[in-house]
Amino acid sequence: MTGDRYIPTCVISGLGAWLPPRVVTNDELTAHLDTSDSWIRERTGIAARRRSAPGVSTGDLAVAAGELALKAAGGGPVDAVVLGTTTPDRLCPGTAPEVASRLGLTGAAAFDVSAVCTSFLYGLATAAGLIATGTAESVLLIGAETYSTILDPDDRTTSVIFGDGAGAMVLRAGRPMEPGAVGPVLLGSDGSQSDLIQIPAGGSRQRSTGAAAPRQDHYFRMNGSDTYRNAVLRTTAVAQAALERRGWSPDQVDRFAAHQANARIVDAVCASPGAPPRSCGPTCRP
Repeated sequence: MTGDRYIPTCVISGLGAWLPPRVVTNDELTAHLDTSDSWIRERTGIAARRRSAPGVSTGDLAVAAGELALKAAGGGPVDAVVLGTTTPDRLCPGTAPEVASRLGLTGAAAFDVSAVCTSFLYGLATAAGLIATGTAESVLLIGAETYSTILDPDDRTTSVIFGDGAGAMVLRAGRPMEPGAVGPVLLGSDGSQSDLIQIPAGGSRQRSTGAAAPRQDHYFRMNGSDTYRNAVLRTTAVAQAALERRGWSPDQVDRFAAHQANARIVDAVCASPGAPPRSCGPTCRP
């Protein structure tokens, strides 16, 4: 800060979320999968997930969540719409511009961010950058997925975990100490392990071969055991790094909110050395 000039911080001014009404229980999945309710609960902690109805797209969920966030923020236009998703309505064009148009935000900057499970966090960092540089005064950030459209219904390692839904927030320019101000955001990647989670078919690598891909290659795949180990390791490390960046000790944290559906991963992170003692334990859940 110099005189009256300061670098604006993005501040959360409105939240919204939307879930499809259809609930898919473990018992429904076990009717055709070689698994059981107890097996799913023991390994993931999940009892049910939401699934979209036929014909309902990621964009539809994004619009519903975005409307609620805009209403919570008092309505009005925003300068940009950032949509984090791995399941866009189409490969081209992006889904965000159509979402913006449906929300009455035609003319606003709008683009997709595709980073699988970290799409919303990367979108948050992007929105913060737009606000910090003065490119935007306000941003609608949405994370939306219809994972049911890319899951192999016969694969118990993925179909029992993932569901559909959308969350949104309106961010505005503000000052660092305001309620709702976004703190440090830590980002990273490790492309050497890109085969842990993938959809092999549909991209330029597969299409450039000129050969048709097997049916299974069009579905989401995950190496469950290695993904679990990496998730625990990386989540623990980045949580500790975030505390250090903020200048907090673990005992200053009251709540640990993890973007993670698998309760076993959250429990393992909470049991790690240096975890916030008042927020985590055997019953810690996302």
